[in-house]
Amino acid sequence: MNHDPFHWGRPSDATYGPYNHQIAHASNVNPMARQQQQSDFPTMHTQRPMMTGTSVLAIKYQDGIVIAADNMGSYGSLMKLDNVERLLKVGQSTIVGISGDLSDLQAIQRILNDLEIDEAYDAGDDEDTIAAGLKANHVHEYLTRILYNRRSKMDPLWNACVVAGFDDEGKSFLKYVDLLGVAFASPTLATGFGAHLAIPLLRQRVDSEADVKNLTKADAIQLIKDCMKVLFYRDARSLDKYSMAVLSESDHKVEFHKNVKVEDMKWGFAKGIKGYGMPQL
Repeated sequence: MNHDPFHWGRPSDATYGPYNHQIAHASNVNPMARQQQQSDFPTMHTQRPMMTGTSVLAIKYQDGIVIAADNMGSYGSLMKLDNVERLLKVGQSTIVGISGDLSDLQAIQRILNDLEIDEAYDAGDDEDTIAAGLKANHVHEYLTRILYNRRSKMDPLWNACVVAGFDDEGKSFLKYVDLLGVAFASPTLATGFGAHLAIPLLRQRVDSEADVKNLTKADAIQLIKDCMKVLFYRDARSLDKYSMAVLSESDHKVEFHKNVKVEDMKWGFAKGIKGYGMPQL
C-alpha cells in the first residue's frame, strides 16, 4: 500500500502497476491533455437522482385546469430545500409542472427558456404572432421529443412532466410525459406519490372527460387543496407549502398562487399510534 499522504490507501505501483486515471474520468492531467486521451471506458451518466421533488397534481374543470406542486427539495429523506418552484410558466398561458431530479428540472427550464427566446425572435413585432405564442400542445410535443431523445442516448432526464394550458383551438390541454418519452392525456394527472394517493381522490370527482363539465372552479381548487393535504399527511417527501396555478379557458388567463399553505391539519390521532401496529385501546 502507498503510504504517501497524498496517495494514502492506493495500491502500491510497484506491486499492481500505476493507477489508471481514465477510470470514471478521474484523470489528474490538464483538460486539454484529457481530451486527447482515448479512454477504453464508456462514458458514464448519473443514473440515480440525488435532489428530487415529489408530486405534481392537475385536474380539469368546466372552464380550465388547476395544477399544483409543493416547494420541497429532498436529499434522500432530508428536507434540504423549501423554496423550489416546480411550476414553470412557458409563454403566456402554459404551465409545466415537473417532479423528479432537480438538476434535470433546471436543465428542462433552460431548454424551455431557449424555446421562448427563439419563439420571440421569430415573432418579431407581429402582435398576432406574439399573442398566439407557444401553445401547450407545442410545448408538450417538444418535451416529448427531448425526453425520448435523451432516453435513447441512455442519458435520460430523470423527470415526469405535466403540461397544462390551451391548444391551438383554445381548448383546455392537459398531458403527461415521463423520462422514457411515454406520453398520455387524462382529465386528472399526478406524478410521484400523488399517482398512488391523490389520483383515486381526483377520479372520484372526475373519472372521464364527461365529468369535467360538472366540476366548478371552486370545487376543483378545493379538491386540489384536499389532495395536497393528504400528501402532506402520507408522503414523507412532501411539504405543507406549495404553488398552485389556475388556468381559465374563457379568457386564457393564468392565476399563479405561491406559498399556499396546507390548512386545518389535525394530528391528534398520532398520540395513540405505537410502532407500526394498531393503536392500543
